[in-house]
Amino acid sequence: MSTRSKSVPVPAGGGAATVPLAVLLRREVVSEKTAAERPELQVGLFSQAKKGEDYTFLKPDCERLPGVPSSSFSAFGLFDGHNGNGAAIYTKENLLSNILTAIPADLNREDWLAALPRAMVAAFVKTDKDFQTKARSSGTTVTFVIIDGLFITVASVGDSRCVLEAEGSIYHLSADHRFDASKEEVDRVTESGGDVGRLNVVGGAEIGPLRCWPGGLCLSRSIGDQDVGQFIVPVPYVKQVKLSTAGGRLIISSDGVWDVLTAEVAFNCSRTLPPEAAAEQIVKEAVQQKGLRDDTTCIVVDILPDKANLTMPHTKKQPGMVRNMFKLFICAICQVELKPSQGISVHEDSSQPGNLRRWDGPFLCQGCQEKKEAMEGKRRSRDSSSRNSGSSE
Repeated sequence: MSTRSKSVPVPAGGGAATVPLAVLLRREVVSEKTAAERPELQVGLFSQAKKGEDYTFLKPDCERLPGVPSSSFSAFGLFDGHNGNGAAIYTKENLLSNILTAIPADLNREDWLAALPRAMVAAFVKTDKDFQTKARSSGTTVTFVIIDGLFITVASVGDSRCVLEAEGSIYHLSADHRFDASKEEVDRVTESGGDVGRLNVVGGAEIGPLRCWPGGLCLSRSIGDQDVGQFIVPVPYVKQVKLSTAGGRLIISSDGVWDVLTAEVAFNCSRTLPPEAAAEQIVKEAVQQKGLRDDTTCIVVDILPDKANLTMPHTKKQPGMVRNMFKLFICAICQVELKPSQGISVHEDSSQPGNLRRWDGPFLCQGCQEKKEAMEGKRRSRDSSSRNSGSSE
């Protein structure tokens, strides 16, 4: 039988070291705080298909450290494909794995959460690059959500959206990457040498949404779409927020919903319903107004408050430098090892790589950096196809 001691010195040369009582108490406080930030999640999904190109990812029970329940998190994704379903299926099957691969497994929870936004950027780029080897022309929007306790991290490309209602206010956690909705994206493409305009028809009239030429895609960011030029990039908009213990509700929907409903209408028509019924109501509300013109999918996630902790004071996390966020001296995309003088942070200008620091990652090798710049339109395209060519949705 073993005995418990507050703090017993261990003679040099052997014996199992005991843990001081102060350390045990500190661990217990941390454990209780973590438990208080693990709200219950309830999830609902409903979809009506027109083309069969919407795909979803619902995984409420993930672990960043296998077999360690305290490392649990939840992941939800919506992938609205176009020109086929290949990109949507591939991204659904590989994106989460690429996110986890971009972060060292030995980080504590605080550092893991701080590293997550940049890891999601690296994973989107890697997923797009890997899919290019499949030689397929399809593409997909992506709205990917990771919930770890009260922290919500959202990364998105395309025109699916994620909105949050918490404590009476509505927050948009994703960006709309349609050219019609973002002058900044139009400026990004045109300043880099791309052409953005509407489809020309006989007689010179222009019809339809703004599109990027060549290719005619009306989205400025997506995964896949390798046939529509270098200006359509996979770099996502990322946002991370922390809820209070009051909880909140997330609505993640494809453009089949948002083409018809505002966020306010979506929440209002479903507020009193549980997640599954709420998702169904939102989709039916959208379809009822304009018919089933497109795949229309909705995911509703309720982050339920812990009633025992509603009166706990909400402590604001102080920003700080996060170290060891990424594997040092390894390209985040192709995983090739780098020498300290070779790595380029994705957040630095390629002409000024500087000295590598642990918190500047993820890092790219020269070849992947050049491809990233090409995708972002920093190098002018040699292709100058006319707007009169065929277009993509």
